[in-house]
This record gives sequence, structure tokens and C-alpha cells, in this order.
Amino acid sequence: MSETDNQGTIREINGPILTIQLPGIRNGEQVKIGNLGLYGEVIALKGEIALVQSYESTEGVKPGEQVFGLGKPLSVELGPGLLGSIFDGVQRPLDKVFLESGDHIGRGINLPALNRERTWHFVPEPGVAIGAMLSPGQLIGRVQETAIIEHRIMVPPNQSGELLELAPEGDYQLDDPIGRMQSADGKPHKLMLYQHWPVRSPRPYRRRDHGLSPLITGQRILDTFFPLLKGGKSAIPGPFGAGKTVLQQQIARWSNADIVIYVGCGERGNELVDVLETFPQLQDPYSGHKLMERTLLVANTSNMPVVAREASIYVGITMAEYYRDQGYDVVMLADSTSRWAEALREVSGRLGQMPVEDGYPAYLSSRLAAFYERAGRVETQTGAKGSVTLIGAVSPPGGDFSEPVTAHTKEIIQTFWALSKELADARHYPSIDWVGSFSEHVITAAQWWHQEISPDWAHRRKQALGLLARDAELSRIVNLVGPEALSSAQRWELEGAAMIKEGVLQQSALDPVDTFASPEKQFLLLDMVLMIFDRGSELIELGISVQELTDLPLMAKARRAKQTFSSDQCDKIRLLMEEFKQAFSKIRLEYAKFKEHTQ
Repeated sequence: MSETDNQGTIREINGPILTIQLPGIRNGEQVKIGNLGLYGEVIALKGEIALVQSYESTEGVKPGEQVFGLGKPLSVELGPGLLGSIFDGVQRPLDKVFLESGDHIGRGINLPALNRERTWHFVPEPGVAIGAMLSPGQLIGRVQETAIIEHRIMVPPNQSGELLELAPEGDYQLDDPIGRMQSADGKPHKLMLYQHWPVRSPRPYRRRDHGLSPLITGQRILDTFFPLLKGGKSAIPGPFGAGKTVLQQQIARWSNADIVIYVGCGERGNELVDVLETFPQLQDPYSGHKLMERTLLVANTSNMPVVAREASIYVGITMAEYYRDQGYDVVMLADSTSRWAEALREVSGRLGQMPVEDGYPAYLSSRLAAFYERAGRVETQTGAKGSVTLIGAVSPPGGDFSEPVTAHTKEIIQTFWALSKELADARHYPSIDWVGSFSEHVITAAQWWHQEISPDWAHRRKQALGLLARDAELSRIVNLVGPEALSSAQRWELEGAAMIKEGVLQQSALDPVDTFASPEKQFLLLDMVLMIFDRGSELIELGISVQELTDLPLMAKARRAKQTFSSDQCDKIRLLMEEFKQAFSKIRLEYAKFKEHTQ
């Protein structure tokens, strides 16, 4: 259908919301607006009158200008060339946009998301023969997208039929057909290296898969204390300056996922520029190649059109589902869902809808839930296993976790990594509050830790959190009446909690040794600190002073072990633990001799 087949006019303009008259228009359909050719999406429909949200500024657009229906919903292009790319909120490639319009994105620019000039080496899938019946999502070939990621070419998930033709191995551009198939109704379909998919429709799969594999990020407070499974849903709420951006970069760089998708959804321009400049320079620690070879970025800053901000997370999650369908584990970072919710609030206000909490629309919680529901570990249409792990940053004003976006998110997600301004001000990073954070995956993750690392993981984790909770109680007493009111055992509890905070929870992203900790190193550091606490508690019960224990030269070594020994030097941590056991045994023996001599 050509544009002239479905043509109408603008009747009214209210910021990014336009009222148009267009016969035959459908809800969710994309339209081309006015003389500038702006792109928008139908969000409400009453007969021939439609409400349209524009992805670009409507400044200068006048009532009476023409509108063209494009006959399709907002969709993304999915194929080789996604990885390493940087897109805006509606999947326009920013490098190509820059060449066309310079530093500022011009209005009405419509460029294909994927490079049509580049050639890809296509290898047909063995065993796929002419005349075979192809099922939705079936693998028909492969393309080496980057040095570390193989792109699997699939039948679109909504098509099936008899294979009539399949191209031989060779180099092809995206617009070159690589095969033909005929559906059951006799209609022919071209098979291409890429496909389109509407962003607001989740891609289909066979069933949910309840896997046990945790997402290992190399960050001790995340993996050990508040674990997240692959395919899980997590949120990182925190005020400005609490370290969200660095923590997300650490997750993107070190997580054991195959693909990383970072969506900058309405963040400040300077923060997003930092991400755009940093990510291409980072090295993937697992392959030695550039991190961008398994990463793609969606950049939508706070000064870009608000409606494009609303669309950006759907663009990101659809691309994540596409790689999931290829059998990959994908991590998507959305930064931040608060800015996305603000876009919903603005559009809702323009439509005159009744606001509820803090001016947000009544459907805020259902939209959030529908978005997070697209995370998960699944069995794809062809039986492969893949996952989308969704991590949404939340930016509550003033760090108020009771505001609607944070409160609704907390009810939906399974892992809550709450950032604390007080910890950040004390230069304790990652500044995750161990009191306000939680994980519903602990029992499941414990099975993995039990099998792969140690049967004692669950017990040690519980003991450490109990000691940290006890520390909070005792600290309040100290603040009221001073440390003299505490017994030796209580002062040792404070010392044990301090060792956990300093020797385990604190982790510098800038330290070349400590920026990543393997699961084995994480457990050994925790086990060592708690072993010191347990042995010290026994000695204090005998009457040895806290001061004598804290003055041990080995105590400083315990605190520095995380920076002294890399993940490949876990044997040296075990040797240090043996030194502690010998030192405590020596103290116990000397004290016994002293008691015997004094009696």
C-alpha cells in the first residue's frame, strides 16, 4: 500500500499529541506527519478520527497538513549488524543520522536501522533441504556477526511453509533474498537475512524454562548476597550520585551473559555521553575482544522527544527477545524506567486522562508489569534455551522509594538492589543497602552455589546478613551512650561487621584486581572473614581482649585480601586462612599457659 492510498489531514496539535482525520487508519499504526514527514503512532481511535503521538517535535507543524498511514505498527529491523551499533529511541542508527544532519538530529529523517551496503557471509544450515516444511523460528543458516557472536538466521516466528529455494554459501547484502518458501495458503514468501517485528508485541516462544543458573556479575554484594537468576527481573533504585551508572557498566562488562543491550531511556545527556564514550573502549574480559562486539546501545536522552523515550524500552526489549530466540542469554539494562514513566505521565496529561499518584496515569503499574513480564528464561519455538534478564534502573526524586514508580516496580521484580546515598557519601561502593535490598532467588541460587562452589554458601550468607543487622542495632546504642556500654562480645560483633563491609562488600570498579571476583573468590573472602569472627568469638569467651585480636598484623591482610589476590589466586586466600587458624591456635595456647601460671 502506498502512502497516497491512505491519506488524511491534521485537525489539532497539542504538543506531541495530534488529532488527525484519516479513513481506514488502525490503532497502533505508524503515520507520516505533515510537510516535514515526522513519524508517529496511533494511540487511540474513534471512527476516522485518531490520536497520534509523534516521535519528533511538532514545532512548526500546522493543522490542515497531510498525514499518511504507513499500514504497519512501530517495528524494528532484526538481523546482522545490530551488535556494535548505537540507535536512537526508534532505532535510527545515530552514526548515519550524524552524517545526514550533523550533531543535532534533524526531523523527518528516516533511515534503515541496518546497513544495506555491507555484505555478510551466509552459511546454510546443514540438513535443511528443498521441499522441507519449515516451522516458525526454524534455523536456516548462520552469519558471523562479530568475532565472538554467531548470528543465527531464522524463519520469522509468524511464518511457516514449504522451502522452495535456499541460497548457497556465499556473501550477501541484507536486501538479497537467501531463500523462498510457500505457506499453506499458497502465498510465496521471501526469506531474508533480516526480519521485522512490532515492538509492542512480545515474540512467541514454546514455554517458560525454569533454569537454575544465576547471572554472575563478579560483584560480591550482588552475586553472594542478593543473587539474580538468568531470565530474572531486577531493579536498581537510587538517588542521583549513588553510583547507578558505574554499577550498570560493571554488570554490562562482567556478567556471564552472551549479549548486553543498554537502553538509555531519558537519562541526562552528560551521563549518556559517558556511556557512549566508555563502552566502545571497554574490553570484553571473557573473549579479549571489544565489549561492543556483544553489545548494542539505544541512546535516548532527556532532551529528546518524550514519546521516543516511551518507545525506546520496547525497541530494546524486542531486540533482546530476538537474540534470546537464537539461544543466547541476554542482559538488558534500562536506564531509567523513571524517565520512561515520566513520558507516560506527559502523554496521559495531554490526553486529559485522570491522574492518580503524583500525576501518573492509572495504568502505570500494568504497563510496568507488562514490560518486566517480557523477561524470562524460555524454550524457543525450536527447542533451544535462551533468556532475557531485565535490569531496570529507577531514579526516585530525592531517593524516596515510596514514590509510585519505585513502589510499583518493587512489587513486580524479584531482585531489588537498593542504592543508598549515605553509603555513597561514605565512599562505600557499590553503595547497595543490605538492609533495604532483597532477592527472591536465594533458595534457587543456593542450589547452584551448593553444587558449584560450597555447601556452606547459604549458611555463611545468612550469618553475614545477621551480623550486619546486629551491627545496625549496636551502632544505635553506641551513638546514644558510647562504646563503653558494650561488652567485649558486642564490640567484637561490631568488628566482625566492619570486616564484612570492608573486606567483602566494598569493591572498587577501578581496581584492576578487585573489579571482578569469581564466585570461588567471593565465597572464600566471606568464609575467611566469618572464620576469623567465629574463632575470635571463642577466644573472647575465654577472656582475651578485643584489642589483642584487632592488633594482629594478619587482620590488615584479611581486609586487603580482595585487592591482593585475583580470582586466579584462590589458593593463596586458603593459605591466608590457614595462617589465621594457626595464629588463633597460638593465642589460645599462650592464654592457657598464662592462666595456668597465674593459678
